[in-house]
Amino acid sequence: MIFELGWMQLDWSLITALAERWRPETHTFHLPTGEAAIMLEDVQVLYGLRVDGRAVALPQYIRSMMRAQFLDMMMHFTGYRPQGDTGGSRVALSAIRDHMAFLHPDITGETEDLHIERYTRLALLLLFGCILFPNTSGSKVSMRFLHHLQELDGLPQYSWGAVVLAYLYKSMCRASMGPAVDICGFLPRLQRIMPLQPPLPALAPGEAYPLLLLASRWILLRGNCYWASSLLPVGTGGAAAY
Repeated sequence: MIFELGWMQLDWSLITALAERWRPETHTFHLPTGEAAIMLEDVQVLYGLRVDGRAVALPQYIRSMMRAQFLDMMMHFTGYRPQGDTGGSRVALSAIRDHMAFLHPDITGETEDLHIERYTRLALLLLFGCILFPNTSGSKVSMRFLHHLQELDGLPQYSWGAVVLAYLYKSMCRASMGPAVDICGFLPRLQRIMPLQPPLPALAPGEAYPLLLLASRWILLRGNCYWASSLLPVGTGGAAAY
C-alpha cells in the first residue's frame, strides 16, 4: 500500500505547526479542537503496515559492527559495495539509486532469483531511507536494516507499523524540545491529522477564529473552509525548519 501512495507534496508549514503543538509527556497534539494522537490502528488501516507480529529489534552484534563489516554485509546481500570508509553504518541514498539504475535494464523475466532478491533489497533500503525511516539529513540510510532483509519471505512477519510509529514519536519529541531545527520520520502521516479532526464550529460572517493553528491554513468564511495561502515560511530540503 505504501508504494501505491505515489508522490506526495509535504506541507512543511503544517508539519512545523504540528511539531509546536506536540506534547512529549503524552505523545499527543494539543489542538484548538482538543487532543489528537496517531494510533497504531491509523498506521495499519491507512497504510497497510502490520502492527502486530515479530518485534523489529537489532541483536547486540549488529550494534557493535564496524563500517567495514557493514560494507561486507551490503556486498553479500545486495551485490553492491559502496565506496568510502567514512559514514559509519550509513550509506548515501543517491549511490543506491545510481546502482539500481545501472541494474534495472538487466532485470527481465529470465533473471535469476538471486539478482532479483538483491535488487529488491536495494529498493527496500530506499523505501526505508526515503519514506519510513528518513533521518534529518534526508540523504542516507542505515545498513543495519540489512539484518531484517536477509530473508525477504520473513518481512511480512515483522511489526513494521509499530516501529514506524515509534520512530515518528521519537522524532516529534526531539523536534518539540531543545534547539532542534528539523523533523524526520514518516511525515506523510502527519498530514492526515488535520482532516481527521472534528470540524471547527461555523462562525458568523466577518468573525475571526482566535485559536487557529499558525500554519493550519484552513480559513473559515461564512461557515465554510477553503484553502488559503501559507501563514508560515515553507521549509526547504528534507527537513522542516522552524
